[in-house]
Amino acid sequence: MDVTTQNFEAEVIAASMTTPVLVDFWAPWCGPCKTLGPILEKLEADYGGRFKLAKVDSDQEQQLAAMFGVRSIPTVVLMMNGQPVDGFMGALPESQVRAFLDKHLPPADEMPEEPAGALEENADAGTTLEALQAAVDAAPANDDARFELVKFLLQQGQLDAAKMAFAPVAAKVEISRHLAALQLWINAIDFVAETADAQSAMAGFDAKIAANKRDFAARFGRARVLIAGQHWTDAMDELLEILMRDKAWNEDAARKAYVAVLDLIEPPKVKVADGQIPPEDPVVASYRRRLSSVVLS
Repeated sequence: MDVTTQNFEAEVIAASMTTPVLVDFWAPWCGPCKTLGPILEKLEADYGGRFKLAKVDSDQEQQLAAMFGVRSIPTVVLMMNGQPVDGFMGALPESQVRAFLDKHLPPADEMPEEPAGALEENADAGTTLEALQAAVDAAPANDDARFELVKFLLQQGQLDAAKMAFAPVAAKVEISRHLAALQLWINAIDFVAETADAQSAMAGFDAKIAANKRDFAARFGRARVLIAGQHWTDAMDELLEILMRDKAWNEDAARKAYVAVLDLIEPPKVKVADGQIPPEDPVVASYRRRLSSVVLS
């Protein structure tokens, strides 16, 4: 699959939470890329769904290449659970690529069948919810724990439960950026619910923007629809369109919403085995840089 900045979050970050994703940075002019590419495509078929291949044209997607610090091509990065775990450069022979994959991928006999996978996913969601709820029950004043609980409920589409869990801290939105981010998300979902449907709302906003690129209210409304649908990078791209034209529009609403989205998509800071905090999520890091470049320009 060809991956761009627009679909990177869905096809690589989100997809890697369930299936390892092998990201191949290449270019049409690159000779070694033409050797490695068919090997990777063959192995994707041979491994029968144990990993997904994502191809990034580094000439066309220089932002993604810069995010991963690509200095030469081909460069291949393995993503698992939303994070890069390993990689290699150059056109390795098939045997070495197989050894690389086998080092990280679960054996074929451990891969569940699709129906079992769906059941396991539901079970995992239930287990996660129980753990998050238990953390809040054990420490009701821990706003970080409550943030993760409400965020998870919203991710699962459980709006009413999310609102109930959020209610005890709703009064703190003026003093807590994380809680304000949750409020923004909840409000965006309610905003879409008040319209006929998200698709009609988007069509209306698109028509207004086509007629006037400085219709910031339409752009902001469009961003809210995208936030409600968890299309995070698309929402931030729309908010950047406002910021590039008027940084202070509507009492800084676009910047505040952009920062809120960053808070919502940033993975929890969890220390790994050696006690070090893992590097910042590449999508979050990239969009933080984009915000800084626009705001400080």
